[in-house]
Amino acid sequence: MKNASSANHERSYRLLPSVDQLMEKDEVKGLISNYSREFILHNIRELLAVIREEISQGKADPQGVKKRVEGLIDELRQRLEEQLSPTLRRVINATGVIIHTNLGRALLCPSAVERLQELSCRYLNLEFFLEEGKRGGRDLPVERLISRLFPGKSCVVANNNAAAVLLVLNTLAEGKEVIVSRGELVEIGGSFRIPEVMEKSGAILKEVGTTNKTRLQDYEKAISPHTALLLAVHQSNFRILGFTESVRMEELVALGRRHGIPVMEDMGSGNMVDLSPYGIPDEPSVGEILARGANIVTFSGDKLLGGPQSGVIVGDRALIKKIKVNPLLRAVRAGKLTYLALEATLVEYLKGRPEVSIPVLKMLSTSVAELQGRAEAIIEELRRVKGSSLNVELMEGVSKVGGGTVPLVELPTRLMGVNSPRYTADTISRKLRMRSLPVIARIQEEKVVIDLRTVLPSEDRELIKALKELARGD
Repeated sequence: MKNASSANHERSYRLLPSVDQLMEKDEVKGLISNYSREFILHNIRELLAVIREEISQGKADPQGVKKRVEGLIDELRQRLEEQLSPTLRRVINATGVIIHTNLGRALLCPSAVERLQELSCRYLNLEFFLEEGKRGGRDLPVERLISRLFPGKSCVVANNNAAAVLLVLNTLAEGKEVIVSRGELVEIGGSFRIPEVMEKSGAILKEVGTTNKTRLQDYEKAISPHTALLLAVHQSNFRILGFTESVRMEELVALGRRHGIPVMEDMGSGNMVDLSPYGIPDEPSVGEILARGANIVTFSGDKLLGGPQSGVIVGDRALIKKIKVNPLLRAVRAGKLTYLALEATLVEYLKGRPEVSIPVLKMLSTSVAELQGRAEAIIEELRRVKGSSLNVELMEGVSKVGGGTVPLVELPTRLMGVNSPRYTADTISRKLRMRSLPVIARIQEEKVVIDLRTVLPSEDRELIKALKELARGD
């Protein structure tokens, strides 16, 4: 005789419909207009397999299986929707980190967004000369703007700055020596290490100096008939302080000219303006580095430049010409969407008021008084919530530039500190993150702190809505 458990299992299994029976139901047939038949079949099989596993493990009795089967179509519909819903979603950045790598780095300017909306779903003359009716070069739209921003210079665009550095090293120094200060052998986010990139490029690393001190004579002693490039790497995400010494770009350029060796700087940040009015006095611009004589400068498009992810190579025309014919460019070149957004971003600099239109620069230049005014208005509205379980207070704090740039710079700001006798700071943070429109904040001193520097003014109402939900315990 079968025991009760075995009999229960058999009854449970018999309650399960077949795949074909489910596929014949009108509700499932209706789903085929939105999803492929194969996708629906795959999910039905997976759902049935889950229930069978629960039965075999004794986690589902016949009554439970019957109830589960009755809701199977609804479960299938929800499963299909969840699997095809976008993974990438809009969030509100309330961290105060302007160029937040985990949240997509720089926001695009409105004109770049307009160009993407206009042309991303249309054909365009990406590599086509309209006048001649012949194939053209995809760098030309950006190159004409770069030549106006930096007269006499040319450019190439790669898909990110690591690719730009790799491409330059491979073109100018494959199988030859590149001299770099030990204090500049950096690693930034994503394990991008200069020595490893150089190895992949086929160039030979030649270190000079020490971690904290490198002199011009160190470079000069290291030069040999095999030296192809002098490389300076901007300390974008760290600083060496105290007993230090480094070589100015002008000195390195003079040395390179004496020996007929080009000088390259990997500056990373892509800064194009004087940032001292924003409390950032020591970050050089692309123009300043070129004016000091660098032959090649590489930088990211989605950091202080405020454009799309890209690696921009700007430099002497003769060197850029060599880079353009390197077959490796085909593997690392940027796509049409990058060119559309980058072109629109550079136009904003040529118009002369990028601090008005480039979101990164607007956030850098937002005054403490403006941030405080917005925060006070939000706090006042939250105080009118009856039975609120939230305590919200105005606090002094600092914002960060982020993106591996100007690591020592702290921008004065005003924070909203949020806590509750009902929730821990971790719970508040999670509730904000798990909304349909997530709010990403940070935790400081057992409070969730919200920095409006990185919250767009147009997002204030949504932020208030999120905090009211918490205050009411929704």
